Amino acid sequence: MDSFHYESVGLPSPSETVGKVITCKAAVAWSPGEPLVIEEIKVDPPQKMEVRIKILYTSICHTDLSAWQGENERQRSFPRILGHEASGVIESVGEEVEDLKRGDHVVPIFTGECGECAYCKSDKTNLCEKFRVNPFRSVMVSDGKTRFSTKEGKPIFHFLNTSTFTEYTVLDSACVVKIDSDAPLKKMTLLSCGVSTGVGAVWNTAKVQSGSTVAIFGLGAVGLAVAEAARGRGASKIIGVDINPNKFIKGKAMGITDFINPKEVVDVRLHQKIREMTGGGGVDYSFECVGNLDVLREAFSSTHDGWGLTVILGIHASPTLFPLHPMELFDGRRIVGTIFGDFKGKSQLPLLAHDCMCGKVNLDEFITHELPFEKINDAFRLLVDGKSLRCLIHL
Repeated sequence: MDSFHYESVGLPSPSETVGKVITCKAAVAWSPGEPLVIEEIKVDPPQKMEVRIKILYTSICHTDLSAWQGENERQRSFPRILGHEASGVIESVGEEVEDLKRGDHVVPIFTGECGECAYCKSDKTNLCEKFRVNPFRSVMVSDGKTRFSTKEGKPIFHFLNTSTFTEYTVLDSACVVKIDSDAPLKKMTLLSCGVSTGVGAVWNTAKVQSGSTVAIFGLGAVGLAVAEAARGRGASKIIGVDINPNKFIKGKAMGITDFINPKEVVDVRLHQKIREMTGGGGVDYSFECVGNLDVLREAFSSTHDGWGLTVILGIHASPTLFPLHPMELFDGRRIVGTIFGDFKGKSQLPLLAHDCMCGKVNLDEFITHELPFEKINDAFRLLVDGKSLRCLIHL
């Protein structure tokens, strides 16, 4: 088994790395907004209930972008290794890790599943009491320390339970999902965050039914994953809303039937335009994938009186509260948020991976660019300029 992985993914022999500090390359964010610096770092061995992974592929989403830009004061722990969408193989495991072993093909997840707490045992939530997503945590759960350091010994902080912009990373085992070894690791990278969140919002949170009408606000990777899943569920009308007209071409290939550029809607409010397009009633489901309160307001107002459901997927960093009067909920419209598409990561993500392999979700359309690790700053620029959905980084 070890020789197989050595030949196929470059996994070192156990005698070279297991139980030892690994020196490798990482893209380090030293301060907000400054280009990432690729340099040699040290990665400690995994401790109890931890796993060390050799990252093969990683990608960038807007959450990485927001953290890099330092949009939230409480997130400003630097130097830091960002990244949370990735795939790779396990190099070594810490004590008491029983469900994972060296050589397993895995994807990291930013919101973990310990399997033991009351939350994990409940079918009402996918949150975990101990390992749920926490954007402000920058150290390991077990001892409050980092597993990364510079060659001089200066600590480098973690990000979103994952930190994937590095050749090797250390995660809590609750945040590592084993997938079928036959699954293409390049594509499986997308399941760490964006695609799973969008697909799960349709399948698990909204439970979109055949013949339903849907409006998607924001056609990034998450929004287009919503479209792909809604098409698969037989939605009769899928309205895509975005100010970037280039997104419409990609959206059509992923199931969107109608498009709206808000900049071109001048005579009526956006939600009124959507109601007109659906016979006056509004859509059955709206999905807000932007993280903007004004957009969220329009998404909520665009749903059908009596049963409309709005699902929030965008990250709202602003402290400003949502302008909603409680009496508006008496009209039957509902609003709910979703984390990771309500998937329980370790127990349910392997099933999603299988569905993707069977063609139920087309992952190919999401990978718009591929670059080597050394050009990771170019990948950030592609996202900032709205030119990429997912740029896959090869390590």
